[in-house]
Amino acid sequence: MTGARWLALAGALLAGGCAVGPDYERPAVEVPDAYRFAEPGATQSPGIDPQWWGQFGDPVLDALIAQALARNRDILIAAARVDEYYGRVMSTRGLMFPQVGVEAAASRQRLSERGSTLSPVGNPFNQVQADVFASWEIDLFGRLRRLTESARAQWAATDEARRAVEISVVAAVASGYVTLRDLDNRRLVAGDTLNSRAGALRVFQQRFEGGVVSEVELAQAQSEYASALTSVALYEQLVAQQENLLSVLIGENPRAMPRGRTIAELTPPPIPSGLPSELLAQRPDLLQAEQQLIAANAEIGAARAEYFPTITLTGLFGAASTALSGLWVGAAQTWSYGASVAMPIFSAGRIAGDVRQAEARQRQALQSYQRAIQTAFREVADALVGVQRTREQLEAKNTQVDALARYASLARDRYEGGYTSYLEVLDSERALFAAQIDQSNLRGTEFGQIVQLYKALGAGWPMRPETQAAGNQLTVR
Repeated sequence: MTGARWLALAGALLAGGCAVGPDYERPAVEVPDAYRFAEPGATQSPGIDPQWWGQFGDPVLDALIAQALARNRDILIAAARVDEYYGRVMSTRGLMFPQVGVEAAASRQRLSERGSTLSPVGNPFNQVQADVFASWEIDLFGRLRRLTESARAQWAATDEARRAVEISVVAAVASGYVTLRDLDNRRLVAGDTLNSRAGALRVFQQRFEGGVVSEVELAQAQSEYASALTSVALYEQLVAQQENLLSVLIGENPRAMPRGRTIAELTPPPIPSGLPSELLAQRPDLLQAEQQLIAANAEIGAARAEYFPTITLTGLFGAASTALSGLWVGAAQTWSYGASVAMPIFSAGRIAGDVRQAEARQRQALQSYQRAIQTAFREVADALVGVQRTREQLEAKNTQVDALARYASLARDRYEGGYTSYLEVLDSERALFAAQIDQSNLRGTEFGQIVQLYKALGAGWPMRPETQAAGNQLTVR
């Protein structure tokens, strides 16, 4: 049989071969008609803005997120991992094609003149050889195709993991910046309270020295001043620690962070919405879990293919001579071609064990996929109810702050008019300070819940063009 006929036979076997094992079918999942706690008519709202953080209206936040996307270490690690798995796809897919190589060897040796083999060209003698060789495993039963399918799915899963890291980092920077502005505001409230109580303490010190007030009232003023001083020191510490956290998120050593709008000036982004079924197509951890399920499904076929014969074609063409100049003489040519078939007969349960492991991994991946979907719906529902109830709390807290501000003003007027004791003034100011701190905290919590909602919905940006192009190169099976 000529070499051309061998190639024709191999092509026919490859074309007619089938991949053993189950083909992937997306499992049926229970998807609710609407998100729990979704606003009425939310399913008719437009899609999510890919760069939703821009709706905060703060250029400083935009710049911090842009730097984080370029320099955050977790993102860079995830991107490198994608490249690693892309290389695995290339390595696995390359086994489906002929492996061609060259070799050259030169030696000088002497054979025993009393042995059974004598040199026909004298003793000692030279040996020079150059060959081109090739081997090709015919993937008749789809083992290599299933392995390639698994590797491609793992690569896609890793890319979705990279996108999940990016979304998490964006959410962390946005939440961290909002928290920083909240702490700045709390520090400002504490500072204003400290200044107010410092002024009151000076007045009480003068009045005590003049015999107008008792030492009890002076001690109360001193206590309130020390309490405000403690709060200022606490918020100074929290602000510095939050700046350190943001510095690491944007890929820098700890440093002071720039500021943009105050927390009261930030614009709350609109509440995103959509149908729960859309979550399956846009949330990266769900896409990652499905790709892992695809990979596990393909590995069942690769394991089952071990039961079937392995067919390998080999060929060699070269020349051998006792001198380098003799390699180019026709008589020095060497060649060979052939085929080998290997099939297991007895493996003591090894292949059956491999199949069983693959099937068990597929079941695990299926349950992980189902669990990830349920977790995703829970996180969306948690974020939705968090936004709604936080806004209700904030509205009530705003009313309370206004009322306590009036109360504190009236209490001071009553004290100055001699109608009440200073204890009422202290109670009103303590209540106002606590309410203002809670108000600032609730504002930060509202923004944080919105950020978590965007994260839970898988809000992000389209796949990078270079990644998409790389994926297009590997679509042929």
